Amino acid sequence: MGKLQPESDLKLQNELKKSGQIPAHIAIIMDGNGRWARKKGLPRVAGHSKGVESVKDIVKACAEIGVKYLTLYTFSTENWKRPKNEVSTLMRLLLRSLRDEADELNENNIKLTSIGNISALPGEVQKELHDAMNKTKNNKKMILNIALSYSGRWEILEAMKCIAKEIENKSIIADDIDEKYISEHLTTKGFPDPDLLIRTSGEFRVSNFLLWQIAYTEFFISDVFWPDFRRKKLYEAIKNFQLRERRFGKVSEQLNKNEKGLKNVSILP
Repeated sequence: MGKLQPESDLKLQNELKKSGQIPAHIAIIMDGNGRWARKKGLPRVAGHSKGVESVKDIVKACAEIGVKYLTLYTFSTENWKRPKNEVSTLMRLLLRSLRDEADELNENNIKLTSIGNISALPGEVQKELHDAMNKTKNNKKMILNIALSYSGRWEILEAMKCIAKEIENKSIIADDIDEKYISEHLTTKGFPDPDLLIRTSGEFRVSNFLLWQIAYTEFFISDVFWPDFRRKKLYEAIKNFQLRERRFGKVSEQLNKNEKGLKNVSILP
């Protein structure tokens, strides 16, 4: 993350910032590691290892262009059902990444947070995760939020259990519950909902990711497998986002020009 940016990349970033709104919160479903490896005749672990390089590049690029929150779907609740050797490999990669990248995240003023059932992770991974989050807790430039042992249904279920206990304890009544109250009981409390959700590998599904939070999120589906998804593809997704009209239930005539943020400026080949 510490290498100097090529002048051509700086130019692309500056043009992108001028052409429209930079999403405050980007969420990414990082899909296609296994298929990338299979296509190249390599073991699945090679795809996961290569995918780590994409994570590094995308994190750095997002921080550079002014994204404030980046949520990466790193390991889902359903991923525990994969073959044990693959799960073990993923946990080792995660452990190594946390050890290797915490200092650099800190140097780049990036705060690490996590959502999900963290208690289900191996103890060693939990320790490294908590150490990395503690080391970066005061950083302000961007929040890198990794979803681990996470699923949207699990998150909503946990929120409902918590709210049910509050009703049972008579600290609230049912009429106190609104959308804001539910959002405050989710693991993303304090985060804005994602402006843009990117999914790689060409799949058209949300895979149990941020089910409550993506009600008005713009989607961008890339055919590129995650190990090949680098910053130019990210810029393409953001450029596409800038051309959207986000009405949030309104009609076009109700939106002023500033809300639309539409500028037909092309910066990508």
